Amino acid sequence: MSQFIKYSRFHVAAIIALSAIIMTGCNSDEQVMERPEKVYYDTAQRRMKANNFFSAIESLQAIEARYPFGQYAEQAQSELIYAYYMNGEDEASHEAAEKFIRLNPRHPNIDYAYFMRGIASYTRDKGMFARIFQSDLSNRDVSGAKQAFGELSEFLTRFPQSQYAPYASQRLIFLRSLIAKNELVAAEYYLQRKAYVAALRRAKYVIENIPNSSETMRALKIIRDCYEALGYFELMDDIEIVIKENGGSVIEKSESSSWNFFSRKAPEPSKN
Repeated sequence: MSQFIKYSRFHVAAIIALSAIIMTGCNSDEQVMERPEKVYYDTAQRRMKANNFFSAIESLQAIEARYPFGQYAEQAQSELIYAYYMNGEDEASHEAAEKFIRLNPRHPNIDYAYFMRGIASYTRDKGMFARIFQSDLSNRDVSGAKQAFGELSEFLTRFPQSQYAPYASQRLIFLRSLIAKNELVAAEYYLQRKAYVAALRRAKYVIENIPNSSETMRALKIIRDCYEALGYFELMDDIEIVIKENGGSVIEKSESSSWNFFSRKAPEPSKN
């Protein structure tokens, strides 16, 4: 009797196992096999090399979602910053950089995240027409430029020896010039309307907060004209001496117009 029970139990177990195999086989067409993490990562690399950033983002997102603690998880997060940016998704790139900084403060690519956060800040709020027609940006709202200036300055302070430091320094020249021009457009507007104190405030802001920019001489001339209009002749003479000593020279050369923040040029993160 006990032997019969053993055989019965064996047969029941076998039947259950066989049924499971059959059911799995029947549903094989409906089930999606879990792809290994490396397959997703290699697919993302091929797609980025082909400039297919939209599809690369899908592969990198799959790694982040399915393998959050996997071998390629942190690398995928850093490459998402790049892929979003190259795909024109500036807001997503900025958010991905912020997330990476928050979650991986000791990662070898942390300098890249700080760098790309600053790059994405300027382009994320700009519309299609600005990107296409490249109008005079000094007449536009430069709040994004100011944020980018602050973030790239923080990057250079934290990582002065980073491989991305030369890129950041170059872009800071452009941003410094852009912000200074924007302030002086307002200063000249006030000067024309004889609002000398307001004009003086704007021009002084450039001298005090954006030193050695390409607009320094222009700011000094506005200050001189304001002092003259206000009757501060001794101060006017002091400024005139500074102007003459510098010979009207440009202290810092602005970045070539061949590069700007609307172009989709950005270095890739290092492979770790």
